[in-house]
Amino acid sequence: MKFIKKISGLFTGSGEDDSGRSLWISVQCDRCGEAIRTRIDLNHDLTAEYGEGEREATYFCRKVLIGKQGCYVPIEVLLKFDGTRRLVERQITGGKFMEG
Repeated sequence: MKFIKKISGLFTGSGEDDSGRSLWISVQCDRCGEAIRTRIDLNHDLTAEYGEGEREATYFCRKVLIGKQGCYVPIEVLLKFDGTRRLVERQITGGKFMEG
């Protein structure tokens, strides 16, 4: 029975607090004004960028978001993180960042 619960947890999530390993961002579409909220998993969604020599690795995440209201204009978000996975820079095309 434990085995089945572990397998189902892979698909449904564990329900645990993941505030230390995730980042939520909210954006608003420039065209239709729809607000879109998405989650960035800091353990799995980031891509490493290795520096030259012994320079510390940094990370980035690129997300393309499309709303549900029928506008279908892609909103591209590029997030850059330092070596400890803290957000240091963010860029957006097709929308604007919302606070909260």
